[in-house]
Amino acid sequence: MFFRTPPRLSPGPTLSFVPIALLAVLFASGCAHSSDTEAAPAKVAPAAAATPGDAVAGEAVYLRICIVCHQYNGLGLPGAFPPLAGVSIVTAPDPGKIIRIVLHGLQGPVDVDGTTFNSIMPPPAPALSDQEAADVLSYVRNEWGNEAAPVTVEAVTAIRAQGTRATPWTWAELEKL
Repeated sequence: MFFRTPPRLSPGPTLSFVPIALLAVLFASGCAHSSDTEAAPAKVAPAAAATPGDAVAGEAVYLRICIVCHQYNGLGLPGAFPPLAGVSIVTAPDPGKIIRIVLHGLQGPVDVDGTTFNSIMPPPAPALSDQEAADVLSYVRNEWGNEAAPVTVEAVTAIRAQGTRATPWTWAELEKL
């Protein structure tokens, strides 16, 4: 039987780096607060009437969160996850339903233009800001041949302000809206 001796640990450069890094952080934080005068508050530009989502930024959100189920081409996975390409709810003049889906999720049987899907979409929005939700929805509404107005940040904010849900939406509930 062979016995292996454990490797010898030596302090090495890692341990000597820690005090130097700590001093650098303390110095930087002291410099940040060393001014005797208060900084003037940043000027805030007047808000526009409606801030449309940025489809370019929305693509990054889509690639980070949505692509796994809805796929790169927006066609979803047959029998599991519905497509977003060429779907009437995605391009509806009032984006309220898809905003609600992103904010609160969707569960149960879903009829997407005549095809039924029975799955669950957990709500990605708790991790998304209103801007990110507007961005990704604007991207989806104008990708893969879809043509619809961008979703505004204000529309997302207004629907989020209506409150949270304990469970994702059902298709029947969305149809009543």
